[in-house]
Amino acid sequence: MIAMRLLIAIAATVATISVAEPSGAAARESGAQPENSANALRDEARSLATEINTNYAYLDRLPEQRFDLTPPLQREAEAIEDKRDLLRFVERSLLLLADHHAIAGSSFANSWAVVPSYSDLWIERLDGEFVISAVRSGSPAQRAGIIPDSALVSIGEVPTGQAVSAFWGDLGTQGNDVRDGFAARVLAAGRRDRARELGVRLQDGTVRHFNLPNLYMTESEKLAPVSVSRTSGVLQIRFNNSLGDAATIAAFDAAMAEVADSETVLLDLTDTPSGGNTTVARAILGWFADRPTAYQMHAYPAEERQTGIARQWIELVLPRKGRHHSGPVTVRVGRWTGSMGEGLALGMAELGACVEGDAMAGLLGAITDFRLGESNIIFKLPNERLMAVDGTPRERFHPAAHCPSANGPRTSSADPEPQAGGNAGGVDVRPGQHQP
Repeated sequence: MIAMRLLIAIAATVATISVAEPSGAAARESGAQPENSANALRDEARSLATEINTNYAYLDRLPEQRFDLTPPLQREAEAIEDKRDLLRFVERSLLLLADHHAIAGSSFANSWAVVPSYSDLWIERLDGEFVISAVRSGSPAQRAGIIPDSALVSIGEVPTGQAVSAFWGDLGTQGNDVRDGFAARVLAAGRRDRARELGVRLQDGTVRHFNLPNLYMTESEKLAPVSVSRTSGVLQIRFNNSLGDAATIAAFDAAMAEVADSETVLLDLTDTPSGGNTTVARAILGWFADRPTAYQMHAYPAEERQTGIARQWIELVLPRKGRHHSGPVTVRVGRWTGSMGEGLALGMAELGACVEGDAMAGLLGAITDFRLGESNIIFKLPNERLMAVDGTPRERFHPAAHCPSANGPRTSSADPEPQAGGNAGGVDVRPGQHQP
């Protein structure tokens, strides 16, 4: 009986059909889908692997350095009847990448939460355990009393290891430490239409069970693009997940206009999980540049695959006329510093700022929207690699290594020779936002 309850719980953990969002088959009970339309959608599903193999910038993370549909997903592709089926197939297929930056452009009420935008626990598989290495400030998890260095021991009624294995098994594949960390973060963030039941072993060894709302179900306070405060002669500017908001430029300019040249500025990027765009980032960076300065490097693997010729380029930040701060500056980052937030941190390091805090989200590359045929279903893929100007992949950038001694005067970096950058297992932007 216990084994049967466990099997039922595992099935519930990885279930993909929501009562609020019926499957294509249920939605079609009142009428048949034209077969030629269904065949066209199946063709689009079959084309997904080609699109990924052509455009995905991080194929070297995958077995055999290519993307292949697993047998269960191949069967799902052949059973597609309508656009809802196709969207569900795209969502599930992208999970095989174990990349928080690769997501569908639309979703269902019961889709998995987007990580890190709608997550509050950062989980890594270390020495066989699922360690909670960071907890989002002000989140349901933090308010409930979950703290870093705890361990996630169950999801629902299922031991975390079994839930993660079931997650991958449902997709017809297996995990490893990096991929299992990805799966655990997704499972802990939960499905958008329901609460989460998580078992956590605290540092004293006690196990507590938490019932937490999904972040899609919580009402977040509407904040201004930036929050400004002064403490002990330091002006702190906190970005409220606003790097994709054009209003952030004017708000930041207004805050910086009040800063004396000798005053220390602290840029707090610890709540920027949804990324943003380079227009906002370059407006911020421009305050700290005294000349055109290289701040990140791009590589475009798709062109090299097609032509055999590598393409790589360096992006510059330019000074902004009448807007310059020459005094000390520090940047604070953490696991909910994502995408363009990570790029902004790298850029500030190139300008000589001290970047402090914890490891960032490690989101891979810059994403672009791709469309599947006539269905116009959008999916987002990292199709450019992003690196610091010394070739360090953005996802490997660690703040501890980027603090000039005494946070002294900044100097602009010279344009370097392009270098080939590697990559690591990575992790999202809010749907619709890009880090170009």
